[in-house]
Amino acid sequence: MIDAEAIDDWFCREVLPLEPALTRYIRRNWRQSEDVFDLLHDVYALALGGARSGLPDYTQGYVFTIARNLLTQRSRRARIVSFELITDLESLEPDVDIFSADRNMVARDDLRRAGAGIDNLPPRCREVVRLRKVEGLTTREAADRLGVGIDAVEQQLTKGMRALADFMLGGPGHIARPSRRERQERSK
Repeated sequence: MIDAEAIDDWFCREVLPLEPALTRYIRRNWRQSEDVFDLLHDVYALALGGARSGLPDYTQGYVFTIARNLLTQRSRRARIVSFELITDLESLEPDVDIFSADRNMVARDDLRRAGAGIDNLPPRCREVVRLRKVEGLTTREAADRLGVGIDAVEQQLTKGMRALADFMLGGPGHIARPSRRERQERSK
């Protein structure tokens, strides 16, 4: 059972923004325009009732499926059932991308993970990555701002981006430091 505050938060954050598209969907698929807002509120009531047992992973698809099922059920109960109405309801797709909420959620998670990866970097490396990749400064501008050479900025950026990529791919995100043996071999 989900807590009422979590359901209210979910409803305000994910369901209410769908209202314009949901209203258009109901208007397009229900012949009696005076019923549109009643149907909309019935969809909300069913969505809230279903969310009590668990919040859906794909809110947009969940809500539009409820709307389609409700419209189908209502049209079957009507005295005069238009066969064309039932056929139209099942063939029509909502005019919204039902996966956009999922893509937004994944993008937010990726952004949080990137931020955590940048926070894991050593201070100088973190500052170079932030200046170059977040603020969009050129190598020269970043070098001037930090008071270091261009080569230092490029090296720190390379190390930082490798560590960030490692972190984003599930690794620890540590900067690989060459061993003493590797340093000796390079100096020969």
